[in-house]
Amino acid sequence: MEFYQDIMNPNPRDSSLKNSSLGAEINSGQSHKFNKAILRESDIRGIVGENLDATDAYYIGRSFGSVVRLCGGETVAVGYDGRLSSPGLAHALAEGLKHCGVQVLDIGLGPSPMLYYAVHSLNLHGGIMVTGSHNPAEYNGFKLMLAQSSFYGAEIQKLEKIALAGEFVTGEGRVDPTVILPEYINRLLQDAIDFSGLRVAWDPGNGAAAEIICKLTKKLKGTHFLINERIDGTFPAHHPDPTVPENLAQLIETVRLNNCDLGIAFDGDGDRIGVVDSSGRILWGDQLMQLFAKEVLMESPGAPIIADVKASQSLFDEISNMGGTPIMWKTGHSLIKSKMAETKAPLAGEMSGHIFFADKYYGFDDAVYAAIRLLSILAKSSTSATEVFNSLPQAVNTPEIRFDCPEDEKKAIVDRVRRSLKKSNANMICIDGVRVETENGWWLLRASNTQPVLVARCESTNQTGLKILFAELTTHLKQNGYQGTIPHF
Repeated sequence: MEFYQDIMNPNPRDSSLKNSSLGAEINSGQSHKFNKAILRESDIRGIVGENLDATDAYYIGRSFGSVVRLCGGETVAVGYDGRLSSPGLAHALAEGLKHCGVQVLDIGLGPSPMLYYAVHSLNLHGGIMVTGSHNPAEYNGFKLMLAQSSFYGAEIQKLEKIALAGEFVTGEGRVDPTVILPEYINRLLQDAIDFSGLRVAWDPGNGAAAEIICKLTKKLKGTHFLINERIDGTFPAHHPDPTVPENLAQLIETVRLNNCDLGIAFDGDGDRIGVVDSSGRILWGDQLMQLFAKEVLMESPGAPIIADVKASQSLFDEISNMGGTPIMWKTGHSLIKSKMAETKAPLAGEMSGHIFFADKYYGFDDAVYAAIRLLSILAKSSTSATEVFNSLPQAVNTPEIRFDCPEDEKKAIVDRVRRSLKKSNANMICIDGVRVETENGWWLLRASNTQPVLVARCESTNQTGLKILFAELTTHLKQNGYQGTIPHF
């Protein structure tokens, strides 16, 4: 049982789990082998019926339940998103936890932040969200928390060792239905102010945040227009990923038809925000972060503010100009949350729309809460929402560019690109993939944590520089073995 040694240590960021087995008994039983492709850096994710099924969910419950019990914990919340496969996976997961002697709090259907809120507010020993996040409908997966910290990276790999050994904690647990949604909505409302002067369009994209948005907007002042507000795991209107411009077309049209100040979109599990202004211009996460950072730094001068490697240089520059301490970090919700805990940063964000507030909130990514904070900034402004957005520095950059790439090849290609750049003494940052700085600006190439794609972004001071950067990027890709289609931007 040597694979338990590291797991048995209490999480250094949380003192609520003690190194005690509570008298739990470890029995050798049937082992289980997960498909390696589903065990990712920030979470567990795969294609249902292909490399992920209910049996996997059960053994994730058995393995993670064993970790919780051996760390002295007993209570774990389970929630699930609106995908058609989610209820079945959640049931199998809960059974696995229960057979470890865990008390499972079944919070039911809702967004990932509602699960995170349950773990924090009820001071639970863990939580698991069944969700495919922004992936296509055939995907699903699991986001895990041990106590109030993310469970990721090497910790996820240890679950595989436990399952392969078949040595699980056994016990008599139970599953208790637990209603947390009304309490969660009331918490969101705590930081809302009078939005009477705002006209807002909302698009939850038929995702897991839809019910929350419906109930929340009925209690918010202002004029609100909702589309795709019914949870539907087939996503009939469009795919719920607000980083893809085509997925925002319906929201942009709703803003135009109703003369709205802005439109707000969400991904499939409600932890990523997308925003468009009154003219239909898309405002990316790193632009929104400039507004949030200004507000947070007024309350916490000099504080560290974290942004991922995909973020615009203008964000890091603006944080410095406002007296804050900018920190560039890896992309991934679990990685960002861990870095926040380490640095005690009150705010963090990703270009993709994950926004993390530890200022007045709990430090996890909650797109609905981020929407409330954004509307509060706009409502307090002496100028219009359009003028607020126009005041943001306007960089010349691409959105996220995604290159299809097999799961087992993407990291190898990035490694080859990095090695070739090192030989040419390129000026690069290797926090996550490669971010290459040149006289024309910078370009980034990294392997996605959640999809079989390579992710790229370029930023310059002008369109000519942007084209040069993209040409450099694609040349390095081709020279280092990438044989897929090069998309346009």
